[in-house]
Amino acid sequence: MPEEPKNIGEEYQRLNKEGFDAAVRSFGEVNKGFQAIATEVTEYSKKTFDNGCRAWEQLVGATSFDRAFEIQSQYAKEAYDNYIAEVSKLGEMYVNLARNAYKPVEQAAAKKVA
Repeated sequence: MPEEPKNIGEEYQRLNKEGFDAAVRSFGEVNKGFQAIATEVTEYSKKTFDNGCRAWEQLVGATSFDRAFEIQSQYAKEAYDNYIAEVSKLGEMYVNLARNAYKPVEQAAAKKVA
């Protein structure tokens, strides 16, 4: 049987402080996660732009329709593969963000129950 608190006000303040601390840690994790995602999207955008410019330069220098078609097909395949890989990576990052943001709340809840 749990021990009765001597002062309900003190217990209430302790629980509120633990909840507030958990919320602050959770928001910190969300912030770090969104910063990482923003960095990843920026890097992907730069890489995609560079790949597009390189493909355009190759197309301009193509000496035949067949070569131009080959360059365009290769670029489209690479762009699709890179996109699928990036979407997968971002999905994992969002899942990790949610897990990391939930941990402080879960730990605070476990303390309250115990």
